[in-house]
Amino acid sequence: MDEIRILLVEDEKKIAQALKTGMEEQGFYVMLAYDGTMGEKFFNNYNFDLVILDINLPDINGYTLSRIIRQKKKNIPILMLTALGTVEDKIEGFEAGADDYLVKPFAFKELLARIKSLVRRSMNGIVAGNILRIADLEINLDNKEVTRAGNRILLTAKEFQLLEYLVKNKNKVVSRADIAGKVWDIGFDTGTNVIDVYINFLRKKIDKDYPVKLIHTQIGMGYIMKEE
Repeated sequence: MDEIRILLVEDEKKIAQALKTGMEEQGFYVMLAYDGTMGEKFFNNYNFDLVILDINLPDINGYTLSRIIRQKKKNIPILMLTALGTVEDKIEGFEAGADDYLVKPFAFKELLARIKSLVRRSMNGIVAGNILRIADLEINLDNKEVTRAGNRILLTAKEFQLLEYLVKNKNKVVSRADIAGKVWDIGFDTGTNVIDVYINFLRKKIDKDYPVKLIHTQIGMGYIMKEE
């Protein structure tokens, strides 16, 4: 694998330098920005494989910068680092386009595990023309577009990952623990209601305006994607 290039946007300079040094010791190339404006400038001028963002940044905060980055490069992994650890904060981060969320303070080895997981998932790639279908719902895994009955449906990165997982496991019941492990990856707090919240987000976008419902709850077991 070629050298992984990481953009780290963190305004606490001691933390930023320590993280940069640690990641470089692991063989990553790291470019460091101390505010949102600098982070956006670097992102526009250099190629990266992964972006790590603090949320409380000067000039442009992490939520806004994540949205800017996501608009310009749909598939780049974004990891948010923050002291804000409530369910609402996590949801806002995911809605802004983050793929993962790590709450400070954290162990450096956990950060490395998250980075490797996100990069591995990104580098695995998708076979050209890979399309998932159920009923009149279609997911294009190449350009990350979702349509139902020919109508385009706009999803956040995390909503897309959840939908992809459900459709790949269509006609099978998947538990909240399954979803937490496969969609939110390691270290996610399964005691929160974030998964239920995201299922509701998907239902509003995927099922609400269509007579045939695809996302179903199996009480006490989890969820299943199937045609009625």
